[in-house]
Amino acid sequence: MDNKQNIYRILDANINRAREGLRVLEDVARFILNDRKTTARLRSCRHLLDQSAREIYPQLLSARDSGDDLGRTFKEPKRKDLLGLTAANFKRVEEAVRVLEEFAKLFGARQGSRFKKIRFTMYQVEKKLIQGIGIT
Repeated sequence: MDNKQNIYRILDANINRAREGLRVLEDVARFILNDRKTTARLRSCRHLLDQSAREIYPQLLSARDSGDDLGRTFKEPKRKDLLGLTAANFKRVEEAVRVLEEFAKLFGARQGSRFKKIRFTMYQVEKKLIQGIGIT
């Protein structure tokens, strides 16, 4: 695989990681906190990621190598409670979006700024959602 294919592979893995984490957070906001506004913000971020992925879907799919991905064998830590689950998924999304932001800059500044917007939205929503759980 050449460098361009490897970059698409990185983008694919991190788009998937971010969307999966966002779905978990969206369900916390929707079903546990019954928070319509936060659910809508998380859903909007997930759809923005989906839109970004659709623009380059053939390249992402072509570069995907999940069968040989070293990450397949990484152990996932157990979650002690709702706070731990929620915090872990916020970190998953924030880290994945940061990776997307950096690698997207290789394709142009505009692409990177889209992910930066999502990342800063996550920082705001994280505080609200964690406080909503009633732990902090």
